[in-house]
Amino acid sequence: MSFRPPKGTDDIGAPESNLWRDVLGEWERWADLFGYPLVMTPIFEATDLFERGVGTDTEVVTKQMYTFTDKGGRSLTLRPEGTAGVVRAFLDSGAKGPWKGSYSGPMFRHERPQAGRRRQFWQVGVEYLDVEGPAADAEVIELGYRFLTAVEVPGLKVILNSLGDAVCRPGYVEILRRYLAEKRDVLCADSLPIVDVNPLRVLDCSVCAPVLVDAPGMKDHLCEPCADHYTQVKKSLEGLEVPFSEDARLVRGLDYYTRTAFEYVATNLEAAQNAVGGGGRYDGLAESIGGRRAPGVGFALGVDRIILASTRKPEVRVDVYLVSESGPIEALIAASALRRDGLRVDLDTEGRKVEAQFKAANRLGARAVVVVPEDGDDVDVRVGEERARMPVASVAKWLEERL
Repeated sequence: MSFRPPKGTDDIGAPESNLWRDVLGEWERWADLFGYPLVMTPIFEATDLFERGVGTDTEVVTKQMYTFTDKGGRSLTLRPEGTAGVVRAFLDSGAKGPWKGSYSGPMFRHERPQAGRRRQFWQVGVEYLDVEGPAADAEVIELGYRFLTAVEVPGLKVILNSLGDAVCRPGYVEILRRYLAEKRDVLCADSLPIVDVNPLRVLDCSVCAPVLVDAPGMKDHLCEPCADHYTQVKKSLEGLEVPFSEDARLVRGLDYYTRTAFEYVATNLEAAQNAVGGGGRYDGLAESIGGRRAPGVGFALGVDRIILASTRKPEVRVDVYLVSESGPIEALIAASALRRDGLRVDLDTEGRKVEAQFKAANRLGARAVVVVPEDGDDVDVRVGEERARMPVASVAKWLEERL
């Protein structure tokens, strides 16, 4: 029997998991600040949801989904992304009017494993539904930018584009198709079959990118409403002091995007995997999965890549290490009181020698040591060279002034 995790998955433990806890905690803080409550959807959904929502011709659907038949004969799929499930949940709830939701959890895609790209990976994201104005797009983009800045992703860039809508995109797609037809001899094997089916996705191919530098851009073919929407998004971001640059070749990899599309790029990662997240507007997604019209905008961020890119160091997880001269039971009672006072406390429960307990405190990087002596009700508190003796009930306040 193998005790290793399946290919493309990892066990994540301390100290790396300490950084994960910090990043995910920071995410919940920023999502809350922007008014996006937590939404929890099933880890698997009907396969049809992703085929109709993500797009039957996308690589996610054709090559990467983990699909299985359950005992009832239903085709189910482990979620490869979060948006389709959240939109389904919104429609199922019967909610109407502006609606916000944030999510955090594992996604699954059968990809070639490499750094920052796993078969089970963690995403956080938001969806803002039943809204059409450009201010919603700008708010969503700002949230991702503020969070990624807070978790210290260096060289962070926001890349922006507009993909138009059902009015102006078909004309542009035809222009692009004719352009790509003249480039068939230099396109890669993966791009050739989709030139006629979905030429926009050829622009997303990193292999073909060097020969497509002069490709026509959607921005030059936008209808008046889409052009105005795009202009207002850019003006809003400038007012919010969110720096961005434009890229006419940014199309994103999923079929449901319309108008605004954006990516967050960490410039310290290799170019092939430097996008730590992205999103855009998807005004027709709710209808494509069988619901009413509910325009929306959102993004997903890859926590695996954020961890890889971040320069943030995990904070010390132990405020107090309890060293007991009288045994583990007395230490456990003192620890309970300190934990109820809001301190993060660790201790030895095996009754090891005092010297070994002090070594454990050093190894964990405890910010303070509290010694429970054999005699008396008071404890000895030590922070660096400073020491004091006091009742357990006074420790939290004393440490608050020093830590």
